[in-house]
Amino acid sequence: MIYTSCILAIESSCDDTSVAVIRGRHVLSNVVANQTVHENYGGVVPELASRAHVQNIVPTVATALKEAGVSPEDLDAVAYTQGPGLMGSLHVGVAFAKAWAYALGKPTIPVHHMHAHILAHFLEPGDPPQLPFLCLTVSGGHTQLVRVNGPLDLQVIGTTLDDAAGEAFDKMAKLMGLPYPGGPEIDRLATEGDPLAFAFTRPLVKGLDMSFSGLKTQILHFLQREMQSNPRFVDQRKADIAASIQHAILGILMSKLESAVASTGIQEVAIAGGVSANRGLRSELEKRRDELNWTIHIPPLSFCTDNAAMIAMTGAIQFEAGFSGSITDAPNPRLPF
Repeated sequence: MIYTSCILAIESSCDDTSVAVIRGRHVLSNVVANQTVHENYGGVVPELASRAHVQNIVPTVATALKEAGVSPEDLDAVAYTQGPGLMGSLHVGVAFAKAWAYALGKPTIPVHHMHAHILAHFLEPGDPPQLPFLCLTVSGGHTQLVRVNGPLDLQVIGTTLDDAAGEAFDKMAKLMGLPYPGGPEIDRLATEGDPLAFAFTRPLVKGLDMSFSGLKTQILHFLQREMQSNPRFVDQRKADIAASIQHAILGILMSKLESAVASTGIQEVAIAGGVSANRGLRSELEKRRDELNWTIHIPPLSFCTDNAAMIAMTGAIQFEAGFSGSITDAPNPRLPF
């Protein structure tokens, strides 16, 4: 399908304020205002995040419009993240988007955050995956296997039963004393270490569902035990520990993805979400392409982490399918998929 609408989108589900403008599949601007204050606390502080969104949202909208060379009157609709996410952060983006669109006389399009991560693959410069395709969406709050029959026809066929893979990465990094955010730091260290240095048992979960809580507890006890006999253990073996942790987490993800391909017969495979920026995960997917003849789709790094371009693409698809929101639509931190 050819998309032609001009959409401005606002993403404020967590700690980054992002605003994008797209026309069709072409990204005219994709501005992200990062929040560094959370580094001091080792994680996102919801109240500080929502305050920062209030400060950032107006200048970020202005910058996105200027970079896109688009005036508000040129827009066909305003899309925004309705959920899931942090309630305070969502409130800022939803309230601004609805009020601003209402003042302009433009329709609004509420968007599901995880739906948008998958539809980031419809943005240029790449071609969209052939339908149907499988998408492994991996972020700090979600880990899902999704069968995509169409842009608006998505079915979750597997999910984590407890922690998300991205959350596991960050919490294990914190146990090692690594700076926040810890996931990218483990990924960096893993390139220098031996992934087989330490073996961690992977949980046995039936079907396509996953679990990371037990692995996290196992590694906590492992580090405590080793530190008792050698207080400098983590410092001395940091790269090997990171590589072994990453090997265990990616092993769970890829095992379930292989099972999904086998059970559905679909070899068109994509990854999405913040953890899709992980070099180890991207490398493992490339191995399956070469060894199992998968057709793979790996998003550009700018579309992996939270960004408004993916919200705009999803909004454009919904808008051109005839969907529009209401002034009464409310943010939902646990919005169902």
